[in-house]
Amino acid sequence: MKSKLKRFEIIATRDNVLEPGKEIYLNIKGNWKSLYFKNNNPITVELACGRGEYSVGMARQFLNRNFIGVDKKGDRLWKGSTWAVEDQLSNVGFLRTEILFLESFFEAGEIDELWLTFPDPRPRKRDIKRRLSSSRYLEMYKKVLKPGGYFRFKTDNTDLFNFTLEELSLRSDLEDFESTHDLYASPLRPECYDIKTRYEEMFAAQGEKIKYLRFRFRH
Repeated sequence: MKSKLKRFEIIATRDNVLEPGKEIYLNIKGNWKSLYFKNNNPITVELACGRGEYSVGMARQFLNRNFIGVDKKGDRLWKGSTWAVEDQLSNVGFLRTEILFLESFFEAGEIDELWLTFPDPRPRKRDIKRRLSSSRYLEMYKKVLKPGGYFRFKTDNTDLFNFTLEELSLRSDLEDFESTHDLYASPLRPECYDIKTRYEEMFAAQGEKIKYLRFRFRH
């Protein structure tokens, strides 16, 4: 508990974590490029980023792009925030909020690319609406993504992946859609830059195939 509280104290002092209590938290919608990044580079958002391995990993590789990791748990964001500080990365930041409130922090079309990486599969039927690839979330993603922006999804969970494929099959507004049940053996692998989260490494070591899909919404 002391360790978690200490992490909360640390991120409260850091500019690269936007959370309740900070003035910029209330004013950032529509202003990420002007208030936070202070450049006009494209914005990639990682949803349910956990410790932020993907956000920081992409920020290291693509210095001419901006990256934002979104998660509700501050003790997890502390890790990504620390990596960013240690590597002196000014092109990555973290937003502490529920994914359900995404539209409170991003204007329509403000995001150039969205990643959903290893979210909670929420296997119980009563939690279907809470799955981050369910239809109500997909509608929200379409709003905040700019026209032509990619949505990318990685998971080890076969049931969640198949559920997502079913949700997407009901839509008529997708283009450039590709998917694989075995990313490491797929020609789509380079799109993921071989960045691996802690969960990906853990489940892959257990023999789970990593699943991946991507598409663009047609506006």
